[in-house]
This record gives sequence, C-alpha cells and structure tokens, in this order.
Amino acid sequence: MSEENRLNPEVEIEEVTEEQLTEQRQIRREKLKALQEAGRNPFVHETWNVTAHSEDIKDNFVAMEEQEVSCAGRIMAFRHMGKASFIDIQDKQGRIQCFVGRDAIGTEEYQWFKTYDIGDIVGVEGTVFKTRTGEVSIKVSKVVLLSKSLQVLPNKWQGLKDQEQRYRQRYVDLIMNPNVREMFYKRAAIIHEIKRVLEEDYGYLEVDTPILTTIAGGANARPFETHHNTLDLDMKLRISNELYLKRLIVGGLDRVYEMGKMFRNEGMDRNHNPEFTSMECYMAYGNMEDTMEVTEQLVYKAALAVNGTPILKYQGKEFDVTPPWRRLNMADAVKEITGVDFDKIETDEEAREACIKYGMEADEVKKMTRGKLIAEMFEEYCEDVPGYLDGPVFVVGHPVEISPLSKRDPEDPRITRRFEAYINGWEIANAFSELNDPIDQYDRFVTQQAQLDSGEDDEAHPMDMDFVNALEVGLPPTGGLGVGIDRVIMLITDAPSIRDIILFPTMKSLPNDK
Repeated sequence: MSEENRLNPEVEIEEVTEEQLTEQRQIRREKLKALQEAGRNPFVHETWNVTAHSEDIKDNFVAMEEQEVSCAGRIMAFRHMGKASFIDIQDKQGRIQCFVGRDAIGTEEYQWFKTYDIGDIVGVEGTVFKTRTGEVSIKVSKVVLLSKSLQVLPNKWQGLKDQEQRYRQRYVDLIMNPNVREMFYKRAAIIHEIKRVLEEDYGYLEVDTPILTTIAGGANARPFETHHNTLDLDMKLRISNELYLKRLIVGGLDRVYEMGKMFRNEGMDRNHNPEFTSMECYMAYGNMEDTMEVTEQLVYKAALAVNGTPILKYQGKEFDVTPPWRRLNMADAVKEITGVDFDKIETDEEAREACIKYGMEADEVKKMTRGKLIAEMFEEYCEDVPGYLDGPVFVVGHPVEISPLSKRDPEDPRITRRFEAYINGWEIANAFSELNDPIDQYDRFVTQQAQLDSGEDDEAHPMDMDFVNALEVGLPPTGGLGVGIDRVIMLITDAPSIRDIILFPTMKSLPNDK
C-alpha cells in the first residue's frame, strides 16, 4: 500500500484486504489479536489518573525527585536492553523518558510490554529520578496499554514529506511536529487575548448570530449556497455577521462582538481559505477613530501576549505595531504611485480618460464612476507595490460606491468614513462609521441590487429590507470593525500560509476520498 493510502483516514480498515496491508500494519493487527485473546484488550480502558505531565516533572525535578507520579502518553521511542527498556512518552507538554525494568513490573508483564509499538498510548506509574547521564526520567512500577496504534508513524517526517499531506493528516502532523502543536497553542492565546481586550478593556458583549441566512449580506462576496429541506428554503452560509450585529445595536446592546467562521465561495491562496475566522465588533456612540484605537490595541496586545514584543517578525521583515499607526488616503496613494490626481478630477468622464491614459483598458472602465475608478486604481497599482503597504497603516477615504454600509464623510460626500488596516501589504481589518440613514441605505442597496441583477457585479450587496426596517427603528451613531483573525495570527506567529494556522484547512479531494 502506498504511503498516501496508508495515512488516508477515509480508508476503512475492514475494507482493506490482507494483501493490501503493509507487513508492519499486519504485524500490529496480529499483536492486537493476541492481546485480545489473552484478555488484555487495550480498547476497554476508559480513563487513566494523570497526576503529572512531562515538562512539569522536568522543570520541578528538585521538588519532585523520588515522588510517585502517574502519567500517560504516546510511545515515541523504544530502546530494549535485555531485562530493561527505555521509552519516551509524549503528552500534551512534551516528552519524558521512562525506565521500565522486568523486575519492577514482573516477567509476564514485561514480555507483553516488549510487544508494544511506537505510537501506542500507555499509562505509567512510577517515581521521578535522574539517570546517570542526567536525564530526568520516571522509574516505572506499572505500565498499561491504553490504546493500540494500528498505523505506523512517520520517522521524523521522512515518511510524510508532502506539505499537503501534512495538512490532510493534521493529527499525524501534531504528533510528529512540536512546532505545529506550539503554533496552535499560540493561536488559542491570540484569540483569548483579543477577546480579553474586547471584553475587559472596552466592555463588549460576546454574542452569537446565524450562520445560515437567506440573504448573504454585510460584505461584497460570493456565498456558498445550500437548501433547508424542512422549510423548503434556499439558504446561504454567512459571508459576514455585520447586519445581525447592527440589529443588536438597534435593540440596545450597545457594544457587541462575535468571533466565528465566515464562508466565501471564492479563490484560495496563501492568504485565503473559503472558511475563515473573523471578528466583528460594534460600538454604539463610537466612530471610525474609536475603532482605529480598538484595532491598534487588539493587534498590539495580542503580539505582546504571545511574543512579548510589539515587533512582528514575518518572513524576514519586521513591523512595529505599537500605536498609533499611520494613515494614508486612498486617492493620495493613487496619486503617489500613478501620478493620477483625482482631487483635480470632478466628473466620471474625466476620471475614465485619466485612467485610460495611464494604461487601463477602455472597455474595462467605460461603466465605472470616478469613485469606483479610484478604488480600482488603488487595488491594481498600489496594493502590490513591494513595501508600500507594509504598515501598519490605515487606508482611509474609500469612495461611497464601494462602501454600501458606511457613513458618508460630511466634508466630502463622495467618500465614506471608512478605513482598511494593512500590515505586510495584507488587509487585516475593515471598519466604518456605520451608515444609519435608512433612506440612504435603501438607495445604496437598490444600486447594488441592480448591479447584481444585471451581472455587472456578482459580488454586489443584495437588498435586505429587514435591515432597512431596523435602521428605520433607529440605529445610534456606531463604529463597526471587522478583523481577519487568521491573517493576524499568521503575522504574529510567522506562518507562511493560512493553512499553517488552520487545523483542518479546505483541501482538494483525492481520488480515494470519494
């Protein structure tokens, strides 16, 4: 059997013939059968009393020397020496060596013990001591096989080199690679700190909103679609939770946030996964500047909590996320990179002519407005300039055409009170002074829905009359913020791909997965 099949979780054991099994796997099954026939079935055990873990024992050896401990873990190394053996067991903290002597556990028990394999899960009882070579270990007085591993673990990844296979077999990845385990402990710590800052520093309330919706609103993106059989209702997986959270602000929950999965049926690359973690928070009586402060503090304190420094070191670059962060106007950025000065351009026609002169295709721009062209120029010519948006930097001055949920700037109604935060050229956050004028909101939805219906923009925002109704009830002035949690985690942990910080990233099916 190939290595790929050997590690494929979709291959049912009972469907694999004897001929297909590798010799080592077959030997493990024979060992299991012998154990079961002898009344020693490892799979009957339900629990084990764990009183200590590997790193705690090693870190506190002086206090714990000669103490009785009970540990459990996976066998990761086995060294037989006649009447005694050494094994390394791996628990949630790391590895610890165990000395198993025939005289200590009995001849019969020792004979069974010698049949155990790397990958098996055992419980051990014994005393803490230090070997002649100075290694803190456990002198075992009792060892129990708690679960038999029927697969063969790779040898330091020599048997599992394919990066994609590591993502597919994350459970093996976690066993074999301590750096991967540490990555996900860091992920948990970052999420914990973000929630702590929101709740303790700013008084936000954590809430839950629907994942299945009839209208995929709150962002411009293509949704996943499904069907509710009982209600005979076409539904979509949420692309954002914005509109529900703002309904809660209408209802009087003045500061709310939700962290959870969003789903966008779009492309995949090192920064994008169709299923991703987002945090959105809304602050009644707050504005864009207030959410800028929240953004800065979330990233700054998460970096301190995990790395102890505000300096993010990512793939050879360094970014200081200490507040305050720089601001950059979108139209100013376009002028700086392309020379096209939209402050001197008043009409859509003038804007089209300037963009065509710079090099954009005439057919591409013929239906675009001045505001839409500013956004297109920024996206096409500014975002990919090496180092230009390394930041951290807040890009402001977004045209109203691309910001259907944001309040207009009273000094220039062509743009909105919105920002996007960038680090390393990546957008990590998006925020507004939220639009609370129901008439303006309805008109913008009408424009967006027309673009959706005509096919002009298949990611345009659909009409949501219930949300308009909520605004008519009355939304107070509100500052809203959305943060791409996965990208923030990538930056803080120096992860080269989003798939490195998602436990089970979306993967293309293999032929034998079907």
